[in-house]
Formats: sequence, structure tokens, C-alpha cells
Amino acid sequence: MVSMRIPPRITTLGGAAALLSVLLVGGPVTASAATAPSTTAVGSVCYSALPSQAHDTLDLIEAGGPFPYDQDGTVFQNREALLPSQSTGYYHEYTVITPGSSDRGARRIVTGEETEEDYYTADHYESFDLVDHGC
Repeated sequence: MVSMRIPPRITTLGGAAALLSVLLVGGPVTASAATAPSTTAVGSVCYSALPSQAHDTLDLIEAGGPFPYDQDGTVFQNREALLPSQSTGYYHEYTVITPGSSDRGARRIVTGEETEEDYYTADHYESFDLVDHGC
């Protein structure tokens, strides 16, 4: 059985953060932290340059599944420390099917919680490229 997992993306704290700020601090929320994901340890790749199977995986993530492997949607630990440091549970991994492979292969999409914070690896976490959805 393939289980459905909804991607844990958070686009904004919205009204709850504003209300909490007013109640605790007595003022509005200001955007002092960077909102774009850091790309210091990764390269970048245009969405259009990804293999078609990566497009399929990204479409499944947006749809919330169903995913082809039970491991899809599980927490990615970032043990290699190549992605920006975040708390456990921030990143999740998904298989990018490799034609001709008898197993999951080496290709993955790793998502962060920010909108369009998708990383592609073709070499099983040896390197990552942040997907640029605008090209």
C-alpha cells in the first residue's frame, strides 16, 4: 500500500505571528530574517533543465501524492550538512525515478518548508542544486 504524505511546506506565519507579536511585544511583526533559502552549500539548476522524472516527482509533491515508494516524504536528516542547517523535520525527501534502475536509484528531490525550496540531487546526496522554478 502506498501512503499519502502531504508536503510540510510553510509559506508564511501570517496572522498568527502578527497576533502573537502584538500580544507579546506590543508591536507589528517585522521581516528581519531572510525569507529566501540560503544557497551557500549548493548550486542551482533551472526547473527546465531537470529530467522529466524530477518534474513528475515535483508534481506529486504538490498534489500530496500518492508516491511510488514508502520512503517518499520521510524526514531527510541532512547528515552530509550540505543543505542550510535547519531543525530536524525541516527537510523531506522524495524519489526521482531512474529509468532502468532495479531500485530507487540515486536521484532525489529534497524539499524544505519554504515555498519552492526544492533541492535536486542526482548522486544520492553527494551534491545538491536548488531548483530555480523561474527558468
